[in-house]
Amino acid sequence: MHVGLIGLGKMGLPMRERLRSKGIQVSGFDRNPVSSDAGSLRDLAARLTVPRIVWVMVPSGSATSAVITDLAEVLSEGDLVIEGGNSRYTDDRKHAEQLASRGIRYLDCGVSGGVWGRETGYGLMVGGEEADVIEAMPVFDALRPDGAREDGFVHAGAVGAGHYAKMVHNGIEYGLMQAYAEGYELLESQDIIEDTGGILRAWQSGTVIRSWLLELAVRAVEEDPGLSRIEGFVEDSGEGRWTVEEALAAEVPAPVISAAVFARFASRQEESPAMKLVAALRGQFGGHAVRQVSGPESAGQAARQRQNRP
Repeated sequence: MHVGLIGLGKMGLPMRERLRSKGIQVSGFDRNPVSSDAGSLRDLAARLTVPRIVWVMVPSGSATSAVITDLAEVLSEGDLVIEGGNSRYTDDRKHAEQLASRGIRYLDCGVSGGVWGRETGYGLMVGGEEADVIEAMPVFDALRPDGAREDGFVHAGAVGAGHYAKMVHNGIEYGLMQAYAEGYELLESQDIIEDTGGILRAWQSGTVIRSWLLELAVRAVEEDPGLSRIEGFVEDSGEGRWTVEEALAAEVPAPVISAAVFARFASRQEESPAMKLVAALRGQFGGHAVRQVSGPESAGQAARQRQNRP
């Protein structure tokens, strides 16, 4: 099988390597010519066997919409586009309709696994027609964790269902990270605690709160004890607030996820050990940028500057 992959960034590049390691031929396109196999989207389309399968892995929003528009011009009837970014599920319907007008098929795929997916595999949540999912299964099988015959993949439903599932997944992720972060801050606040990193490490065996996120928290604290090199400023890429908006629309109580989203907003106003850990965790599992403290006085200076703002 020969597939196209658009977007060779922190997620797309390791995905290309994992697919190739599993015997899938991949031609990638990226605006960075160093990473790109093709010189343009038209060149990419020409390299693939009809009916083509093209996986889109670019930032959600305008970047994804622009790629979908361009693909509508270079692909042919019967080709299949898989949108694997973190798009809002309502955008999937628009993209599917846009491509369907040209006879091009569409699947949406929520992807979890972050920058570690190259080695460990990815969790995949797919929306779209059953026949299209079956056609693309060799790609999904190559990407999901090794030995996961049924786990690590789900055909969640119609177009949009994959990204809806990933949105809820990320909302839960917000809540889990916030709980770990608040526990970390409590440990750091007490003089009787002498080894916060050791406590987190101990929780990794035999306890009910052990998890991969906790493992990454241990890694972050071991790499930077006290998290002194990281500012407690945490961005959000949209999925958490979308989850809260959906909960409001459906009248489903989601107090934990809502609180976690608002905690990220609070992190942009004052220094917080808890939010330092959330920032560190996002850097660990997703390769997201963190704001580095530039000097020993930077954190204190930043806090004082905020306090002095009118």
